[in-house]
Amino acid sequence: MFRWLMAAVVCVPGLAIHAQTADGPEIGKAKAEIEALKSLVEAGAVPRARLEIAERELADAKDAAFLRQTLYGEDLTEEQSGEMIAVARRRLAWQKEAVESTKRLVDEGVIPRLRLTEPLERADRARKELDLAESRARLVQEIAGMARAEIQAMEASAAEPAPALARGPASERYDGDGFLSPHEIKQMVLAYEGRFSKPLPVSANGETAVHRAMGFDHRNRLDVAVHPDQAEGVWLRRYLEFRRVPFFAFRGRVPGRATAAHIHVGPPSTRILKSANPASGGE
Repeated sequence: MFRWLMAAVVCVPGLAIHAQTADGPEIGKAKAEIEALKSLVEAGAVPRARLEIAERELADAKDAAFLRQTLYGEDLTEEQSGEMIAVARRRLAWQKEAVESTKRLVDEGVIPRLRLTEPLERADRARKELDLAESRARLVQEIAGMARAEIQAMEASAAEPAPALARGPASERYDGDGFLSPHEIKQMVLAYEGRFSKPLPVSANGETAVHRAMGFDHRNRLDVAVHPDQAEGVWLRRYLEFRRVPFFAFRGRVPGRATAAHIHVGPPSTRILKSANPASGGE
């Protein structure tokens, strides 16, 4: 179960995703077809509408490649999650148009009704893709909200030393001297599962694309999506105190920031300092 949990966390270190994806065989073939069609259109051998359809199919193929990377890739930023939803919506709109166009041809008796099956199936897949994109984007936004709350709270607390255990209406900090090792994480996960008969709801395991984009080092730390005052959160806080593992508990709102309640397990995250020395060039 522990291995499954770590693999199931959506945002973990991995291959970065870029909006400009490398051309696959399908996209390369579509580009070649478009070039051939351009020559035929100029020669008057085929109507321009055929070229426009091919260009639209190429754009859709690129969108599909981008969605394959963002929907099922390992790393995603806020910006990429927004683009992912826009692409998924665009694909669904196009598939809906294809369904309506096919319906008109069926109603006019130009093509048999059986030809409507494939457009309907494509539209259904596009709708499911959009649902998945929106679900994943919500998780990314939740992680980003957690990260912003942590940044504000941790930087504020860094300016003034606090007691080992500090409680407040919005957040709670425990400065234990324990170390969040892989073994400690495994023990915590197993203990939680044994107590509540369900997986520990880890929303961010270590460094994520969201944290990197914010310039925040989140390595060797976990964010757990439980409310500190609910049964699971109370148990987790007591467990961490017993194990002397440091944590920040957020109750849903830090001044100026609205974010989901959660518990940040591990030491306070730190800013990633970029090197001030420029890369040396050749002579």
